[in-house]
Amino acid sequence: MSKKVIAVIFGGVSSEHDVSRVSAETVINNLNPEKYTILPVYITKEGAWKLYEGPVEALNSGHWEKFAPTCILSPDREHKGLIRIVGDKLKVIPVDLVYLVLHGANGEDGTIQGLLELAGLPYIGCGVLSSAVSMNKAFTKIVVEKLGVAQAPYTVAYKQQIEDDVNSVADRVEAACSYPVFVKPACAGSSVGITKAHNRAELVDGLWIACEHDRTIVIEQGIVGRELECAVLGNGSKVEASTVGEILAAEEFYSYDAKYNNSDSKTVLPADIPADKCEEIRSAAVAIFKALDGMGLSRVDFFLENDTNRVIFNEINTLPGFTPISMYPMLFNHAGYSTEELVDKIVELGLSRYDN
Repeated sequence: MSKKVIAVIFGGVSSEHDVSRVSAETVINNLNPEKYTILPVYITKEGAWKLYEGPVEALNSGHWEKFAPTCILSPDREHKGLIRIVGDKLKVIPVDLVYLVLHGANGEDGTIQGLLELAGLPYIGCGVLSSAVSMNKAFTKIVVEKLGVAQAPYTVAYKQQIEDDVNSVADRVEAACSYPVFVKPACAGSSVGITKAHNRAELVDGLWIACEHDRTIVIEQGIVGRELECAVLGNGSKVEASTVGEILAAEEFYSYDAKYNNSDSKTVLPADIPADKCEEIRSAAVAIFKALDGMGLSRVDFFLENDTNRVIFNEINTLPGFTPISMYPMLFNHAGYSTEELVDKIVELGLSRYDN
């Protein structure tokens, strides 16, 4: 049987560009070369598409970027693949599946998924609508409200409203939430642009910071509790949930720096929580994933509130990190999947989703 050709697309015009590169190295190292022909396709921070043809261990060096050939994805279904461009010479490279390793904007938000739908190419992970709604924290909350899963009190503001009258927005936040509050760009991933405000002055500062990243801002009441995460894997009605892991952030909250740059941040697997709370989180994770029409993989994040012991939904990530410190692969490693088996399963789910 001939090997499947898999294009691994990584990097991207995103604040999570560097994390994507590390995730891609993990994914490429765990795609079985006896089963797959692997084409690493790198999108630079400026949006140029390049084909990486060197050894995996040198992928993150960056020295190869200016020498790599241009390699773009064709939206023409007749080609169904990549177009490698060197000078005035074009070569079409057929592709069987695209393995997306793009985190955050322009990768996790439905944009590249739309391009792949136009191209008629199978790809891993959630579809256009599911990716877009899951990426937007404001719209995710509307869907989750219908499920009856608890969420923190919140309100939504828009950049134009903040620019017109930031104090009016602050009044509305204070009517809906108690301090401290978290100010979040609706569509920024991995804690980018998020601030914690303990008073009105910090709230106003946080609103302006969030506006640098998005035009839609979600402001949530802070939850005092444990940060818990659950991984899901599957398509349609056949979705499995991992056990629950706990994040022990080295900073006041799990910011981008706390997640990727502070070695004092820890993960605990499995989380030391009552069995009924573990099952409640696992059940809620699957229900949220299905309600959002999730496909393939996602990581769903919760709080366990200190005083009430309530399970409270935080957010969902449809293309979670695959770095050595990322919770998603660790959770399924704990469930008995090797990382190679997990990556292989994600490929199978991508192919089978397209067949259906």
